[in-house]
Amino acid sequence: MNLVHSTKCREPILIGCGIFNKEINWLIKKNKWLIRTSFLDSNLHTNYVMLEKSLCCELEKYSCTRKFVFYGECHPNMDNILSRFNTFRTEGQNCAEILLGNYLYNKELSLGAFFLFEDFALNWKSTFEKLFGSDREIVKQIFHEDRKYILAVRTRCTDDYSDESEKIAEYLELPLKILDVNLDNLESRLITALNQMNGNSDE
Repeated sequence: MNLVHSTKCREPILIGCGIFNKEINWLIKKNKWLIRTSFLDSNLHTNYVMLEKSLCCELEKYSCTRKFVFYGECHPNMDNILSRFNTFRTEGQNCAEILLGNYLYNKELSLGAFFLFEDFALNWKSTFEKLFGSDREIVKQIFHEDRKYILAVRTRCTDDYSDESEKIAEYLELPLKILDVNLDNLESRLITALNQMNGNSDE
C-alpha cells in the first residue's frame, strides 16, 4: 500500500526501483513499518542519464525527509549520487541478488541464468530494443555468449507471467526454468536499511 506522498510529512520514505514494488509494499504492510514509498520506472536501467535525473529529482523532493534508496549498483556513480543527498541504498549488487540472496544468486549466475522478473517480462520487447536493437539474430547472439537459460523468478506477490516468459524464451531460443522464492532475503535487506536509517537519524 503506497502512502500519500507529502514533503511536509515527517514519516520516512523509501525511494527506489519499482521492480519489486508489490513485494516491498507487502512487507511494509506485513511488518507495519511506518514508511512511505516512491517507486521509479524499472526501465530507467536502460538509460543512465534518465536514471540519475529521475533519482536526483526524487531525492531533492524529499531532501528534508529521512530516507533510504532501494537500488543495487544500477548506475556506475550510484553511491556518489546518494552521498550528495546524504543518504544510502540497500546492500546488494542488483535486484536479483537482493531478492535471491548472495549464495543462490551466484549459483544460478554461474550456471548461466538470465534472471527474469515480472516487471521486466511485461515490457520485454521495448526494453530489448532499447538495449540491443530490433535485430533478433544480434540479440540472440548476445545472450548465447554467456547465458544458458531463462530463469523466471516468482514470489508470493507475482501475477502469472508465464505467457510472457515463454515468449521471451522462444525469442531468445533458450530453455525456460521457473524459480519460486520467498521474501526472506529482501526483508532482511530492508530491515538492515531501516535500522541504518533510524540509527543515522538526528530526529
